[in-house]
Amino acid sequence: MSIQTINPFTGKKIKDFAEHSINDINGSIKSADECFKQWRKTSFDQRKELMLNIASILKERSKEYGEILTLEMGKPISQAVAEVEKCALVAEYYAENAERILKEEKIITDASESYVRFDPLGVILAVMPWNFPFWQVFRFACPTIMAGNTCLLKHASNVPMSALAIEEIFYDAGFPKGAFTTLLIGSSLVDTIIDNPFVKAVTLTGSEAAGMQMASRAGKNLKKSVLELGGSDPFIVLNDADCEVAAKAAVKGRLINNGESCIASKRFIVGTKIYEQFRDSFRLKMEKVIIGDPMDYKSELGPIARKDLLDELDTQVKKSIEMGANVVTGGKILESEGFFYAPTILDNLKPGMPAYDDETFGPVASLIKAEDADDAIRIANTSQFGLGASIWTKDIALAKVIAGEIESGTVFINGNVKSDPRLPFGGIKKSGFGRELSHYGIKEFVNIKSVWIK
Repeated sequence: MSIQTINPFTGKKIKDFAEHSINDINGSIKSADECFKQWRKTSFDQRKELMLNIASILKERSKEYGEILTLEMGKPISQAVAEVEKCALVAEYYAENAERILKEEKIITDASESYVRFDPLGVILAVMPWNFPFWQVFRFACPTIMAGNTCLLKHASNVPMSALAIEEIFYDAGFPKGAFTTLLIGSSLVDTIIDNPFVKAVTLTGSEAAGMQMASRAGKNLKKSVLELGGSDPFIVLNDADCEVAAKAAVKGRLINNGESCIASKRFIVGTKIYEQFRDSFRLKMEKVIIGDPMDYKSELGPIARKDLLDELDTQVKKSIEMGANVVTGGKILESEGFFYAPTILDNLKPGMPAYDDETFGPVASLIKAEDADDAIRIANTSQFGLGASIWTKDIALAKVIAGEIESGTVFINGNVKSDPRLPFGGIKKSGFGRELSHYGIKEFVNIKSVWIK
């Protein structure tokens, strides 16, 4: 795929970008390694000062950067600005907490003194997706750099403006050359970078296929990897839930980021006693969603990021319908010069249908009936994915029991799944492995070293 910005609202190309050569890549890796040798020696106070500069820049330029996000991948501008501002929060969190989290841990053993320390690894490669062009990068980069590492970014080929803007932010904040570097390259060169001995570990947020390929290459090189892959999150509505509250949350949970989110609710598993009531309320609310120019603050749903992704989503829906699924609302590409898909609800879904088994990356909700809590758990766990889940009920004690049985990295009770710098984030099964955020995330790319003294 060529590196270019295409506005998904108009379908028109904005700009082409020249790819970096092998010589450029090797030079950037060498620069990152040279920077690491000095950066690892800096104090937490020095790192904190620069990371707080990052937070200030993000807050000051949130509208400017938000417009870049909206232009490149089509998310509503209000959500784009909020994404940039959330990045400031993760910068502040690690600026304030990295030293405490990475403090040496004293351990009582047979030694005169023994402790565990957390040393940085070196140059870390991040392969990042287009759906949250800023957040995915900053939630990796802030803890990684605060731990004393340096970063290389291979961003998605359709968000080069975002990738270059992020590099600009780090240097405007005062970070040294090589601390954070954007590489404008295609996916075919990722293996070459992983093979480079100066690159010590790699993280990827993206598709299952990309994760398998990258983890395989990292494994071949005996290098650490962290993967955050797809999700088909269950949104469980038990029979005692408040239907109106749940239906309102369901619209937001399914349509956030134009539905192009790994942790967006996708499978709506609803108790049989309230199924029709929930379905009707959900439909009415989906049909009231304001679709339009994502640069308009009134718009609640923008276009799909790329034409190929729009076509893939439409194929999933059509195939599910051919196999017996019913269209409650939507189910079609909207007539527009941009890449718009109608807010969609499907029901009468069965295993084997794409809308039941696979991740639908867009505004398509799958409704599935459940007899009771045990049946809801069974249905939720039939998925190959295990990223997030939400449970809607008045019985919190029961919800806690269900949370313990759901196969996912995150469970929210009476709330939509979201990421928070204070909580670990990641999945199991085909949603990946490893964790980002919180104290768990910053320790993914450090050498956990035991020291024993007699």
